[in-house]
Amino acid sequence: MSSDSDNTRAWRPPGKGSDRAFIGVFAIILATYALFIILLIAADLAYAGKRSPDQSGWPLAEAFLSAFRSPEIRSAMVLTLISCAITAILSVFVAVPAGYLLSRYRFPGDRFVDALLDIPIVLPPLVVGLSLLILFQYLPRGARDAVVYERPAVILAQFAVACAFAVRIMRAAFDQTDQRCAKVAQTLGCSRRQAFMLVELPEAWPGVLTALTIAWARALGEFGPLLIFAGATRNKTEVLSTTVFLELSIGDLSAAVTVSLVMVAAAVAVVIAARTWGSRTFKI
Repeated sequence: MSSDSDNTRAWRPPGKGSDRAFIGVFAIILATYALFIILLIAADLAYAGKRSPDQSGWPLAEAFLSAFRSPEIRSAMVLTLISCAITAILSVFVAVPAGYLLSRYRFPGDRFVDALLDIPIVLPPLVVGLSLLILFQYLPRGARDAVVYERPAVILAQFAVACAFAVRIMRAAFDQTDQRCAKVAQTLGCSRRQAFMLVELPEAWPGVLTALTIAWARALGEFGPLLIFAGATRNKTEVLSTTVFLELSIGDLSAAVTVSLVMVAAAVAVVIAARTWGSRTFKI
C-alpha cells in the first residue's frame, strides 16, 4: 500500500518549465540543421562572389553572366529544362494510375509491388544507371544505339528515379481524399471512370501538381544514372548536374559553384511551389 502511494507521489505531470525545456531542445536541433544548410548556401555565394583583382562591378552578377555566356553551359541549361519537364510529365502519367490502384485496391502481390516501387529510391544512384546500361545490352543494336549515350538516355535515367517519388506522392494524395464522394457519384449513375475523372482526380489535383514539381526537382538533381547511362558529352548529353562534375574535372571551381547556385535557386523555387500546392491536400 505504501509502495503504491510512494509511486503516486513520485510521478508528477510535466509542468510549464519542463515543456519549455523539451521544446527548447528540439528547437535547438532544428535550428542547428537549418543553420548548417544556410551555411552551405552562404559558402557557395561567398565563393562565387569573390572579387578578382582585375574585376569591377558586382562579382556575383559577373559570375552568373560569365556562366550564361558559355555555350556549353547554355546548352546544358536548355537540355536540363526540356528533359526535366518531359520526365515530370511522364512521371505523373505513370504515378496517377499507379498511386490510385495502390491506394484504393488490394490485389495479390500488392505489398510486393509497393515495395518494388521503392527500389529506385533506396538503391544507390550508380546502381540504377548501371542496371539501365545492362538492360539495354539485351535490346537490339538499333534500339540500344538510339538511346544509350544519347539524349533519350537522359530522360530515361531521370525518369527511373523521379517516377518512384511521384508514385509515393500520388498514393499519399489518394489516401487522404474522401472516397465517399466517388461512391455517391457512382450511385447517381457514374461509372468508375467517370467518378475518377469528375470527382477523385479533381480532389487530388494539388497532389498531382506536387508530384509534378517534386519529379521535376528530382530529375534536376539526378547525377549517377546520367553519368553511367547517358554520359556527360558536351553539347549533347550534358545537363546542369553533370556540368558541375565536368567543370570540377577541369579545375574550374568558380563555374562549378555558379552552376550549383543556379540549381539551388531552381530547387528552392520548385520546393516552395510544391509546399504551397501540396499543403492544401497533404503534408509532404
